[in-house]
Amino acid sequence: MTTKTKKNNFFSNIIFNIILPAIILSRFSTADTLGPVWAVVVALAFPILFGLWELKQSGKVNFFSVLGIISVLLTGGISLLKLDPSYIAIKEAMVPAIIGVIVLISQYTPYPLIRKLLINPDILDTEKLASVLEQHNNTAVFNAKMRLAGFIVACAFFLSATLNYFLAKAIVVSPAGTTAYAEELGRMTWLSYPVIVLPTMVMLIGAIIFTFMQIGKLTKQSIDEFILP
Repeated sequence: MTTKTKKNNFFSNIIFNIILPAIILSRFSTADTLGPVWAVVVALAFPILFGLWELKQSGKVNFFSVLGIISVLLTGGISLLKLDPSYIAIKEAMVPAIIGVIVLISQYTPYPLIRKLLINPDILDTEKLASVLEQHNNTAVFNAKMRLAGFIVACAFFLSATLNYFLAKAIVVSPAGTTAYAEELGRMTWLSYPVIVLPTMVMLIGAIIFTFMQIGKLTKQSIDEFILP
């Protein structure tokens, strides 16, 4: 049931955050359809409403969901206020950069964010893992490896910020409030997945594989021994 729910959430995210906004911006921003302004409003309404629905479903405030909603609102504000399109590039880079900085800063606190991202208590038996690491006197070594994984994840977000900036800078060049501007936003949305998400995901998956390898190496047990039913 959990796997099915996560799969449904993944496809819902793709549909409401990428596919529908991109279609509306690309196909319905001309004067004889929605027009450039309303196309932006309608397109951005989908990720905002979906983000709010996710927050309501989870029953708790998720920092990343809130940041996503703020990002969409900023895009809408830049578009409706007809600001210089260069602000879109800055905004696109700002969100992943903020996450990367937070991941880095948390590395030097008692509660590193990376542990929640890579050692999820919903997936791994964290108490058993901590106990086995302690038995092998490898707790300190494992913590050091987690810090390294944290730097990998932070770099993934900084890579995303860099790619976001240059993609937006290259594509969104027309004045806000025009049909060309709306279509460029749609093109940027389409390209963000293969150009930005895929390379970033490769780095994040690499961090997960690195973590699981270290668990196996430092506990002398298979990762399957720690995965919850």
